[in-house]
Amino acid sequence: MANKRLTQAEMMCQIFAIPSCKAATPVPKVSQPVESGALVAGIDGCPGGWVAVLLQLSGEVRQAAVARAWTGLPLDAARMAAVDMPVGLRDRGPRACDRAARALLPRARKPSVFPPPRRYMLGAADWAAANAAGKAREGIGLSRQAWNLATKIGELDRALAPDNQARLREAHPELVFHHLNGWAALPRKTTAAGRTARRDLLLGAGLTGLDGLLEAVPRRLARPDDLLDAAACALAAQRMLEGTAVRLPGGPPPRDARGLAMEIWY
Repeated sequence: MANKRLTQAEMMCQIFAIPSCKAATPVPKVSQPVESGALVAGIDGCPGGWVAVLLQLSGEVRQAAVARAWTGLPLDAARMAAVDMPVGLRDRGPRACDRAARALLPRARKPSVFPPPRRYMLGAADWAAANAAGKAREGIGLSRQAWNLATKIGELDRALAPDNQARLREAHPELVFHHLNGWAALPRKTTAAGRTARRDLLLGAGLTGLDGLLEAVPRRLARPDDLLDAAACALAAQRMLEGTAVRLPGGPPPRDARGLAMEIWY
């Protein structure tokens, strides 16, 4: 983990209890021998910084947390966490996990998986500089979509070490949702139809408290699609613990120059 001292504003984290949950029930610590009461977490980027949805193994959404900085998220109680953000960055060329993920998704949703910045691009001043550096170094530029995530990708990259991946792994919500939907294409997640379809899929997978989650968190901090994506990542984390999650690519995952496994779970 990075040793940078964060300001109080950077560390700010807001916790939102879900109305359907029993507020008096204490959140268990990692060391407690709990089963259905154990927590998993799903994390996504959001306007407020990062949003984490904490889910019991029983499927009950316990709470949401929005933190400006990654290190402000309350993840210590989670036995497993999954984040919708690239973990592990190549120095050259695309990641095999991204290619495998795109191959699984229906045509209309393939653009939701795109190559992240290579690690040397994270220090660029802006998209134009990163794009030019990629073309000069390896003949491949960088999409604006990927550059828009560069700050959060860099923040996460600086915070993680290979050992952290024992309980924090990359997931992709669109893989989770489309797997639940039998790989049939879903409407765009930013539309009302897309949000309803994804909510219903999570309910069908056994998650409860979703409506309370969507009502509890102000949209200025996290949009409904951010919350549903984080909940989908929490479901992926639950399946990791149960041994039913799928990892891309198959076999031992490639590792980047820092030793981080480059893999996507669903």
